[in-house]
Amino acid sequence: MTRLPSADIRRPLTLRDVSEASGVSEMTVSRVLRQRGDVSEATRSRVLEAARRLGYVPNKIAGALASSRVNLVGVIIPSLSNLVFPEVMSGISEQLEGTGLQPVVGVTNYSPDQEEKVIYEMLSWRPSGLILAGLEHSDASRAMLAQAGVPVVEIMDIDGPSVDSAVGISHRRAGRQMAEAIIASGYRRIAFLGTRMPNDHRARKRLEGFEEALALAGLSLVDREFYSGSSALLKGREMTETVLKRSPDIDFLYYSNDMIGAGGLLYCLAQGLDVPGQVGLAGFNGVDLLEGLPRRLATMDACRLEIGRRSAEIVAGRAIAGQKIELFPVLQTGDTIR
Repeated sequence: MTRLPSADIRRPLTLRDVSEASGVSEMTVSRVLRQRGDVSEATRSRVLEAARRLGYVPNKIAGALASSRVNLVGVIIPSLSNLVFPEVMSGISEQLEGTGLQPVVGVTNYSPDQEEKVIYEMLSWRPSGLILAGLEHSDASRAMLAQAGVPVVEIMDIDGPSVDSAVGISHRRAGRQMAEAIIASGYRRIAFLGTRMPNDHRARKRLEGFEEALALAGLSLVDREFYSGSSALLKGREMTETVLKRSPDIDFLYYSNDMIGAGGLLYCLAQGLDVPGQVGLAGFNGVDLLEGLPRRLATMDACRLEIGRRSAEIVAGRAIAGQKIELFPVLQTGDTIR
């Protein structure tokens, strides 16, 4: 006995369905949905209302085959747990709204090998552009980016050569500025607490700039403590406890990011330490989390929203490609630098 197809299994809707529902030709429906050609506002509204009522979603694969491009923008970031990147994504989405371009995200977990795979998969779909964090890539990744044939924007960093366009800040300059502010406030026994550097190149560059400024003042780091894995308040507390027990005469703690810096601040306050008199603290990124702390942690805004906006403008053709755009973060001394 032959089993008939279930009545619940529905065939995909076509342009003909929308044509019949709206009472206009399939060609006119196509023009409206592709936003091409001269169509009256009344007809456009009738077609869009019919498509919405039916639940019609156009098949863009056919159009992509004809144009060799899809209306997607690949955005490649190192982490979803890092509080930095949601704001970057907000800036990208804001600028792409109304352009017909949609961002799609890939995550590398700070791994060059994983970045290679993500770039390969992204480019295999022939996106309309690619936005990715950082300037450091494997040779294979750099070769793919150079041959992409679409706008490629490297974001967050401008300290180094770029494949095409770059939008970001100088992390070395940011490190120097922070060190200069700390030294000017009278601190001398300074420790660094942060991520291991092989793959977090931006943290590495901030530390390099920081130590350069210390050296110019005749100083050097008294202690340093590294961690691997994602940033967390608990990690910041643990690292701070370790450093202060190992080097109790330290008078300043410089953290590679605000999350571990916030954990360090909470530890110091719980121990009854005078912040910033006895010990000062500073982080980096200027995340909104700081607004809920008992004290405002000194930090530096990384211009995340603006980086997202400016990179999307390049991909969308609203800004000239092939340029390096440097933004300038602002030091926020908060309540943890005297």
